[in-house]
Amino acid sequence: MHHDKDGIQIAFTGDVMLGRLVNNVLSFDRYTYVWCDTLQMMRETDLSLINLECVISSKGREWKKTWKPFHFHADPDAIEVLKTVSIDYVSLANNHTLDYESEALIEMLKLLEKNKIAYSGAGRNLQEAMSPAILQAKKVKVGIVSLTDNQPEWEAKPDSPGVNFIPLILENDYDNRLEECIKDAKIRSDIVVVACHIGPHFREVPSRAYINFAHHIIDLGADVYWGHSNHMPQGIEIYKNKLIMYDCGDFIDDYAIDPDYRNDLSFLFLVNLTKNNVKEIELVPIKISEFKACTAPPWDADFIIQRMVNQCKILGTDTVIKNRRLFISIK
Repeated sequence: MHHDKDGIQIAFTGDVMLGRLVNNVLSFDRYTYVWCDTLQMMRETDLSLINLECVISSKGREWKKTWKPFHFHADPDAIEVLKTVSIDYVSLANNHTLDYESEALIEMLKLLEKNKIAYSGAGRNLQEAMSPAILQAKKVKVGIVSLTDNQPEWEAKPDSPGVNFIPLILENDYDNRLEECIKDAKIRSDIVVVACHIGPHFREVPSRAYINFAHHIIDLGADVYWGHSNHMPQGIEIYKNKLIMYDCGDFIDDYAIDPDYRNDLSFLFLVNLTKNNVKEIELVPIKISEFKACTAPPWDADFIIQRMVNQCKILGTDTVIKNRRLFISIK
């Protein structure tokens, strides 16, 4: 899929979790291993954006102030895994960023800064957590806001570290916060992306509240809504000629596979856009096997494509299948 000379292509993924068993693989100095054959595809795009579903740090101790079933961290070395595939940006507003408390978070922020990988959604204080990342590719400036409705106890405060917490039901001052985040990104960029780690897990279809939330984000000025948290992809909606990817699923992890939901299957989402608008999206079927993200074999690709076609249909989105890839055009 070629884009026009002024256009750019951005790769979006769902959750990338480099802790636990994945971290053991990395200890063999195999930084390219987890990317399998998506490595080349991601390197060829103008920007690659992921949700980083763990903390990269050797510091801190397990979060115990509130109950959490899982704590994910990867060794500092895992930063090389991101660099080897030229990841440009990581979304940090999620339910694992503070798994090892703020000491580990701050070490990770320093690592990202030192290695020139942009981030948003978490910070040393509320202002940092709200602040968008601004990336430039060719002549297009992309502003990325990141937020989560998970772990309210991790909310960043004016003088303490944490995440950009924004609940699904926008009460109190949260609507103003959301508006401020998007406005800030809009002033500084051509295209605004909002990364949202919200909602429960394993829902085939986004709930009404979730749909309203995504629409509201577009109404506030975003061009792309980028959801993750569900552990399986949800449909794509074109709303007011803007792109809503309700959920991008999981991309790299060591999770148990649910045979009904098939959380080991997802997509690499390749989005073509210009300074003014999103043009087309291409979905490449991906299968997680042995902790790596590989192009899905034909039968798995057909399964996940068919499921996505149905999920899109529910949202009124037309899709085209070509060579075991799925295409959606924006008029």
